Amino acid sequence: MGRIKALLARAVDGERLSGEEGQQLYYEADLLSLGRAADLVRRRLHPENIVTFVVDRNINYTNVCQSGCLFCAFYRREGDPEAYLLTHEEILAKIEELVAQGGTQVLIQGGLHPRLGLDYFTTLFREIKARFPVHIHSLSPPEIVHLARREGLSVREVLRQLKASGLDSLPGGGAEILVNRVRQVVSPRKIIWQEWVAVMVTAFELGMFGSATMMFGAVESPADRVQHILRIREVQDKTGGFTAFIPWAYQPGNTALGGKPVPVVEYLRVLALSRLLLDNVRNIQASWVTQGAKVGQVALAFGANDFGGTMLEENVVRAAGACHRVSPGEILRVIRDAGFVPAQRTTDYRIIRTF
Repeated sequence: MGRIKALLARAVDGERLSGEEGQQLYYEADLLSLGRAADLVRRRLHPENIVTFVVDRNINYTNVCQSGCLFCAFYRREGDPEAYLLTHEEILAKIEELVAQGGTQVLIQGGLHPRLGLDYFTTLFREIKARFPVHIHSLSPPEIVHLARREGLSVREVLRQLKASGLDSLPGGGAEILVNRVRQVVSPRKIIWQEWVAVMVTAFELGMFGSATMMFGAVESPADRVQHILRIREVQDKTGGFTAFIPWAYQPGNTALGGKPVPVVEYLRVLALSRLLLDNVRNIQASWVTQGAKVGQVALAFGANDFGGTMLEENVVRAAGACHRVSPGEILRVIRDAGFVPAQRTTDYRIIRTF
C-alpha cells in the first residue's frame, strides 16, 4: 500500500502519472483513497469552492442513422415509423424556449443521416445566430466525418464552412473508447479513434474548442479506459483545446449490445482516476444524466468540479432507459448541500452568475 500512497501523493502534488501507474491505481487503490486524492486535485485546480453548470438544451435533429451502433437505443433506420428529422423551424422554436429560460448553450447532435447534407447545418446555424445570442456547441466528430464523406470535402473544409456559418465549438460525442479493438465491437461502422482525434485537432487549429467524453462499461477493459484517458491527455498537450472531460457510464437498456449497468462505485472510481490522470484538463464534469442527481452530488467529492448542463431536453440516454431529470433549482440545492457555491457558466467556463 506504500506504493499506492506514493502514487496518490504524486498526483495530488501535480506530478504526471504514467498509464501503468494509472492502471495500478485502478486495480489497487481503495475507492475512498482514490476519491480523496481526486478531491484534493480538484481543490488545487479550483480553490474558489465553486461548482459550475450551464443552462442548455440538447436538440437531437434526427434519429435516422446509418451507423447502427450496438450500444445505441436511440437510432432508427430511414423509413422506420419512429424515424424523424426536425425542420429548421422546429429547432428554432426549441431554442426560443431555451433563451426564454436564460439558456446560453445549444447542443445540436443527431444520427448519421444518409441524405442530410452540409447545407442543412450551415443554413440552420446562420438562422440561429441571426435570431438568438446562444453558443452553438454542436456536431460530434462522427457527424463531421460523415458530412465530409457525403460532400466529398476534407474535414478541414467542412469545419471551416460550419464555423463561418456560426458553429462555435464541438462536443466530444462519438468517442466511446478510443481503442479501435473496442470500437470494432460496439460501433463497427463508425469512425476509428484516429479520425475522432483528427477532427478535434483540426477544429482547434481553426480556432474552436471542444469537450472530451468517454463512454465506459460496455466491453472494454480497465486498461482500455486508461488508454482512452491518456490519448485525451496527449491531444491536450499538443493543442490545449479541450475545456472539459466527461466520463459517463454505458446505459444497456433497449440496446442490441445489452449487458449490465455500471455500478455507482465503478463510476466514481473512473471519475476519480480521470481527475488524477488528466493533469492538463481543468474541468471534470459529473454525469447526472446517466447517474442521477444524488450520485452527481457525490461525484463532486470524487474530482468533478462541474455539474454539466440543465438539459432542457435530452433524448439519446433516455432511449436507453436512463430517465433522470433535474431542474435548475435542484441543481442549485444539490451543489449547495455538497458544500459548494453554485455558479452558472458559459460553454468556455466563464462565470455568468453565482448563486
